[in-house]
Amino acid sequence: MNQIDASLIDWSRAQFALTAMYHWMFVPLTLGLGLIMSIMETLYYRTKDVKWKRTAKFWMKIFGINFAVGVATGIILEFEFGTNWSNYSWFVGDIFGAPLAIEGIFAFFMEATFIAVMFFGWNKVSKGFHLASTWLTTGGATLSALWILVANAWMQFPAGMDFNPDVQRNEMTDFWAVALSPIAITKFIHTVISSWMLGGAVVIGISSWYLLKKREITFALDSIKVASLVGIVGILISIITGDTSANQIAEKQPMKLAAMEGLYDGGDGVGLVAAGILTPGKNYDDSQDPFVFKIEAPKMLSFLATRDLNGYVPGINDLVNGYDTPDGRVLSITEKMEKGNIANDALINYRQAKKAKDDATAAEAKKVLDENFPYFGYHFFKSPADAIPNVPMVFYSFRIMVILGCFFLLLFIIVWYFNHKGKFVKSKWLQLVCLWSIPLAYITSQAGWIVAEVGRQPWAIQDILPVQAAVSKVSAGSVQVTFFIFLILFTTLLIAELGILVKQIKAGPESTEENENH
Repeated sequence: MNQIDASLIDWSRAQFALTAMYHWMFVPLTLGLGLIMSIMETLYYRTKDVKWKRTAKFWMKIFGINFAVGVATGIILEFEFGTNWSNYSWFVGDIFGAPLAIEGIFAFFMEATFIAVMFFGWNKVSKGFHLASTWLTTGGATLSALWILVANAWMQFPAGMDFNPDVQRNEMTDFWAVALSPIAITKFIHTVISSWMLGGAVVIGISSWYLLKKREITFALDSIKVASLVGIVGILISIITGDTSANQIAEKQPMKLAAMEGLYDGGDGVGLVAAGILTPGKNYDDSQDPFVFKIEAPKMLSFLATRDLNGYVPGINDLVNGYDTPDGRVLSITEKMEKGNIANDALINYRQAKKAKDDATAAEAKKVLDENFPYFGYHFFKSPADAIPNVPMVFYSFRIMVILGCFFLLLFIIVWYFNHKGKFVKSKWLQLVCLWSIPLAYITSQAGWIVAEVGRQPWAIQDILPVQAAVSKVSAGSVQVTFFIFLILFTTLLIAELGILVKQIKAGPESTEENENH
């Protein structure tokens, strides 16, 4: 393999992370608001009370503004697979492209079709058809998320494919193994449901602003009633799917789990770190204590990972050095690198034999390649340390996500209770907490995405293709330039969106008279 400029890898990762994080500011609000506004219109359809139509129409405007900017950032994100990660796209394009194509052809077209009816069909179609259009718009957004998350989950757990040495590409052999992967299903449910939390937090926060301004009291309280329930349900289901996800990570991506817990030396009956500070500069092969201090729930990590309080959980050192299990030995990173080198040499020998029309040698080389291909990606590593993600970033992001998730569960319960008892309208302190919690909801969502994506590093595709082999062969300077162009562009879009949102919020929902014609 030709030497890749390290700065090119870093800048390519930074540019993709920048685009993904900006895009992810809009996606969860689209998913969360979609459900909330659909429920509100359903209440209008069932009760015929015009206040629910007025409420639904206002939140649809917020949805539409957010949706438009989200589409713009999403398109750029998909293009970057070709511009920044062309080796990746070549290597697995047949597999990765399939769910993205389905997302574009079916889900996005469904959104685009029915969103027009949702916005402009209030006085032109029947109430039932309009309600169906609203739910189909929300369903289309959710289906878009499904297929994108199927593609992402495949990167974390590649399945349903075979490597074709003649073209040096992975080819799909089982579409349903890709689409219905347990990792994909859990990731989809967890991501979409957790977005309900963010949607609920935004609706409650904006509604609290109206109460603080003593405006639109009924509208605000009705919005809070729906949003608090959606938020509570979203977080409770997210806890369940998060538990399932942790169990799957322990099985499929044990290095990610070790990084999430700052666990260097594994063992039986391992505790779950509730809070802690990592030792700065800690390396996997030194003798420093991993923590300056920590608060631990005894044996809970073993239970989450293995469903056994005394179950064995490997740490970073165990994964690097190899360890024994009742089912056999887990190879060290060095041993995996050796097998990766064998796989790479076998691929070279296979192609040379095919070129020389030596079928016997080619068949033998392919056999060796197939036996060692599960470790193919390790031949790109220079040392075992290359297999370890950024432990502090993953560790702290995970705790931010969990702690803020618990905060929002408590907040939503308090908000619902105060609203149910008629006390929220007079609780200025709680209204201020809700308003200023909006940024915390975005931090929670971003932290979860960081855990998922930084935790799987250095892999673009788990065990098969690391990021240094996935990057495009372009100059680091060109990626730097486009990084700052995108930074300026996305920041401008964000400022413009916030300006439009603030203007719309200040204007408030339409008057009751404007909504009585339908």
